Amino acid sequence: MSLTMAPQGLLPSRMALRGMLLGLLMVSCFTFCSSHQNSKEFALTNPEKSTTKETERKTKAKEELDTKVLEVFHPTHEWQALQPGQAVPAGSHVRLNLQTGAREVKLQYGDKIQNNLKESKKGKRLDINTNAYTSQDLKSALAKLKKGAEMESSEEDKARQAEVKQLFRPIEELKKDFAELNVVIETDVQIMVRLINKFNSSSSSLEEKIAALFDLEYYVHQMDNAQDLLSFGGLQVVINALNSTEPLVKEYAAFVLGAAFSSNPKVQVEAIEGGALQKLLVILATKQPLATKKKVLFALCSLLRHFPYAQQQFLKLGGLQVLRSLVQEKGTEVLAVRVVTLLYDLITEKMFAEEEAELTRETSPEKLQQYRQVHLLPGLREQGWCAITASLLALPEHDAREKVLQTLGTLLATCQDHYRQDAQLSRTLASLQAEYQALAALELQDGEEEGYFQELLGSINSLLQGLR
Repeated sequence: MSLTMAPQGLLPSRMALRGMLLGLLMVSCFTFCSSHQNSKEFALTNPEKSTTKETERKTKAKEELDTKVLEVFHPTHEWQALQPGQAVPAGSHVRLNLQTGAREVKLQYGDKIQNNLKESKKGKRLDINTNAYTSQDLKSALAKLKKGAEMESSEEDKARQAEVKQLFRPIEELKKDFAELNVVIETDVQIMVRLINKFNSSSSSLEEKIAALFDLEYYVHQMDNAQDLLSFGGLQVVINALNSTEPLVKEYAAFVLGAAFSSNPKVQVEAIEGGALQKLLVILATKQPLATKKKVLFALCSLLRHFPYAQQQFLKLGGLQVLRSLVQEKGTEVLAVRVVTLLYDLITEKMFAEEEAELTRETSPEKLQQYRQVHLLPGLREQGWCAITASLLALPEHDAREKVLQTLGTLLATCQDHYRQDAQLSRTLASLQAEYQALAALELQDGEEEGYFQELLGSINSLLQGLR
């Protein structure tokens, strides 16, 4: 094994070379740091000098502006550029033009400012020194301003009235012009009188009579119009039309009466005295088209609701028997739901009247006394409505079931014994409970916490709870 060694003469030369490189590197670093420090000092000191000069220049310009008297600029109806040092009169419209960067001025209230400008001389200087005006000058100026405003206001009112007169004409002139054109302006009462005369005329065809009744129904929806129909005898004409041999006449006459009776006590009273209730029950008790019976039932419901005296007469005339026969007819399921809804409304009306009397502590109000003479629940039980109402739960529509369930709930105290013995009712309720539990679960999955089917399920559960 042999070792190879470098010649000893080369070591001093290499060390000298490394020393020279190290020295050059130190000189370069020193030069860079010195130049960087000088430039940094220059960058910090130079802005201070420029900022100081700029501040002095702005201060000097501001002082010159404060001591300077501004020139009044006279705007027109067109936009004009505003030059520096110009004063703008009060009330002018000033904007900044975003495209050019210049401020522009024009008149805002042209006539008023123009009149004020005419009083001042063009080229007049505006002294902004506030000491130039005394308090007396200001009071005098305000007094003149107020007086001028009042004069302008009165003139404006007169001008406005003249303008309105030009836009509108008196009704007498319009009637005269329309009369020349064979056009007659009629009030609602005049229209109803014309329609009644057209319907009652022997020369009118069946189509014309039906059209007259159809148009009349539109007007009697308003309470005042219905009372006007009563005032000139038109209501009795329509009531007598229920005796017509034409089913269409009966149908549309009942349609008019239902609209007139609705929430109109004065018309309801006159209808009872005019024999409307008897005529309506006769139509429902006889063989008539389904469309006719729908409208007649609508009129009957409008007559009975919120009218306890009519409800008393309804029971005396055998109204429950008539409705029972109507519900038991084939093909009258739609009418059956409406009848059940009517019974529910009549029952709850009496309940609410009694509750209201208890809250107000009135022991014998007239309306409450009338409701107490309406013995509806005993009549429903005697006429077999407990079983009739329960059988209607077999209807497939959810809306119909809802109304039947509501009525069953109001009849629960009266028909409880019958319901407990009705095995078919128990099976129907159990089936509906299972059906609506599934539908209510779907509603919960969709995020509906108080859905429609959950309400129906709650009604079923309440009935089942009451029957236990």
